[in-house]
Formats: sequence, structure tokens, C-alpha cells
Amino acid sequence: MDKVGIYPFISEPFHCDFSQRLFMGHLGNHMLNAADFHSTDRGFGMKYLLTINRSWVLSRLAIEMDEMPLMYTRFNVETWVESAMRYFTSRNFRVVGEDSKIYGYGRSIWAMIDTESRQPTDIFAIDNGAINNWIVKDKECPIDKGGRVKMTDEAEFVRTIDTHYNDVDINGHINSVKYIEHVLDLWDLDWYREHRIRRFEIAYVAEAHQGDKLSFYREMQEGKNEYCIRIMKTSDETSDPVEVCRSKVQFVL
Repeated sequence: MDKVGIYPFISEPFHCDFSQRLFMGHLGNHMLNAADFHSTDRGFGMKYLLTINRSWVLSRLAIEMDEMPLMYTRFNVETWVESAMRYFTSRNFRVVGEDSKIYGYGRSIWAMIDTESRQPTDIFAIDNGAINNWIVKDKECPIDKGGRVKMTDEAEFVRTIDTHYNDVDINGHINSVKYIEHVLDLWDLDWYREHRIRRFEIAYVAEAHQGDKLSFYREMQEGKNEYCIRIMKTSDETSDPVEVCRSKVQFVL
């Protein structure tokens, strides 16, 4: 079995926006599915982990696209493990058309948690560190790893939303991709008629659950078509806001 996994997808019509190109959220979902297919085939995926009260959780994701696939386009998501440490592993992605056209790349960082304690657990404890057998160090992923999303207290409050059944994933917390969709909804249709998403980054800080309220704060970076976003949660148990994630979106005309 190759160290790099290659998985076919299609830009389904109802996964595309008004421009007939794939939604960023659906692309993110395809990347996460490819990651699961790859790890499951090699013995350290969710299918096995859930039987021993373990699970992968996404810590960071960065996607940088030259172009989004058009409706009905068939493409592959390639994925491979770039490195592994005791509590975190980095995984990369490449989006490639059937004609070998490269649409873009992704970088991600994952943690393995104990599903009962919700605390990080030793990745190398799984099958005597078998993940090390699948590391690929010589495959290029030519996009920035990203860093800390810096924001000031001047960030503009945009809105607060409720969370519901459809926001929750198999780990019982708000789905990673749902955050992407909620962030990108901070701009309206007219904005997207004039701007394209070049790069999207998100870093997850804390878990949110169904019933939590999510508040979004946005700050434009001076002189750039780039915005930083902070998401805070409140719940019925506490009114003190807690930061759950930060995001950065870079647009081009």
C-alpha cells in the first residue's frame, strides 16, 4: 500500500455555490474524509480508534486554492502524513483534477484524544507507533503552514448564532466544517460576486457543543483583503465567553 492515499471526488451540483464552483466547506469535508479513508486503510483510523475510546480531532486546517473545481468536475484528493509527534500529527493534501491540473493544497494538524476524558493521548501507543511507517517527508506541499491568528480588542462584533443537531459530529462537539461555513457566512452574496477565497485558515482552541451560542468577531488586516475572525461560545451553564477558535480568510478580486 502506498504511503500517499488518492481518493476520487466530484463537484456535485448541490455542493456548489452560485458561481457553479465547489463550496470551500465541502472541499474541507472531502479533505477530512480523505484523511479518514487513508488512516482507516492503514490501521489507525476512526473505525478502529472508537473501539478503544480514542478519536482524532482536528486542531488546525489551512487550505489554499488557485481555483475551485467547477460543477461536475471529477478530481482527486491526495493525502499523506508529513510528521508525527507524541500528541500531534501533521497531514497534507493536494487537490488534483483528472487532467493533472493542480487546484490547490491543504495542511492540517490533528490530535488524538481519549473520548471519555477528552484529553490528548499518546499517538505512538497505537499499534506500537505504526503511524511512523507512513510518514512521507519528500512530497511537496508548497503552501504556508500558517501561524497564530493575531487579533486586537478592536475586532468588530458581527453576530451570534445558536447551535443545533446538524452542527454536531461523531465526537459529540460542533463539526469542524460547520465552523468553516459559519465563518464564510459573515460575508454576503454581493461580496462573493467580487471576491474569491484564496486561502482559509482555522485553529481550534476549545470544544463547543449543541446548545452553545457562538459569537463572531471580525477584524480586517490593514491594506489587505484579509480578515481575522474570533469565535466565542457561551452556554446556559456560564455566561462568561470562552474562545473556541480563530480563523483567517484571504480574498482576491
